[in-house]
Amino acid sequence: MRDSHRERAAGHRVWPLYVGGFLGPYGSTMVTPMVHEVAAGLDSTPQTAAAAVSAYMLPFAALMLVSGTLAERWGRRRVLRAALAAFVVATALCAAAPTMELFLTARALQGATNAFTTPLLVAAISDLVAGARLAKALSWFAAAQAAGQGLSPLFSGVGAALDWRLAFLVPGLCGLLLVCFPPSRSATLRATTARASWRSLANRQLALACAVSFLAYLAAVGLTVLAVLRLNDRFALGPVGIGLAASAFGIAGIAAAPPTGRLLRTRGPRYTGLVTDVAMVVGLLCAALGTSLPVVVAGIVLVGAAVTGLRSATNALAVTGVPDNRGGAASLALSAQFFGGAVAATVWLPVYHALGDRGFALVAVVPVLSAVVLTLTGAVGGRSANPPARDLTAVRPRGR
Repeated sequence: MRDSHRERAAGHRVWPLYVGGFLGPYGSTMVTPMVHEVAAGLDSTPQTAAAAVSAYMLPFAALMLVSGTLAERWGRRRVLRAALAAFVVATALCAAAPTMELFLTARALQGATNAFTTPLLVAAISDLVAGARLAKALSWFAAAQAAGQGLSPLFSGVGAALDWRLAFLVPGLCGLLLVCFPPSRSATLRATTARASWRSLANRQLALACAVSFLAYLAAVGLTVLAVLRLNDRFALGPVGIGLAASAFGIAGIAAAPPTGRLLRTRGPRYTGLVTDVAMVVGLLCAALGTSLPVVVAGIVLVGAAVTGLRSATNALAVTGVPDNRGGAASLALSAQFFGGAVAATVWLPVYHALGDRGFALVAVVPVLSAVVLTLTGAVGGRSANPPARDLTAVRPRGR
């Protein structure tokens, strides 16, 4: 009875963690549908404005190589509060930037500050929510990330139709909400008193999580970038129409959370990853080759749902593989994920411009490769590579 009460109470403390999960991916794609408006507003070129995606993603991914372990050592709550405050400042600087140089600098600061929030949120959830409930919690966190990635083009597109600076209102308000109502102290306690170790991160299960994370975002961000271009090129949609179509990604990610949680709980992360890789292949081919708008949107929906599954699976593999340094493990897996996103535009834009729809369809090779990796490494890490529900949390949380 006491455990049930504790888990219900824990559920009430988790909501700021999900809001924080929304912010990281939101920032990665929010500039994509409004590059022309940003360029015009700052007397620059669309090509330069498009660099705002990489300006955010590269420091975001690079700092996550170390941010999780450092924050575990410095204290999760202290680091989260400082990083969230810095994120609000960086977002305000983006909205107020008078030149492209200052805008890109502020975008880099946005990415750098978020590097010290997102992995800690995954670690906090895995310590706060015990047993079979962890699968559900991780799937909802993945849904929050999908919502951030998928809904940002809609909000940005609507904002850009009035003034591109308004697009920064949503992440700014979310960040301010978390500054005022941060996760509770109990939600950010570590489940172990052992010092977070760098050496513990060198294990094969975490390497598998990192590889699948990289491939998942290489494909997912490839979809979001190329879908924007194809929706404009083939169907002549403007920023608002593109934003509405792209929002299907986030909506599908949210809707996929309950079935993903059940699949993760009953069949484990490896099986969940394989199923969602197949869904991603189908979705990418529909989005790339569909001759009608409904088929393209259906493809976006499938990929959005699949990404929630892949994020859930890789986060579960990461945090269960390194129970004494969950922040560091989540940090590395998420770093790989966002490195995949950071290089996606560089990899896929030339292919799309050279081959058109066939170049877009080539993105479907990536989830095929991910499925091969999961299949060939099925026994990696022993039982924990595909743990049943009761093993998803190896260390139960305790107060200090």
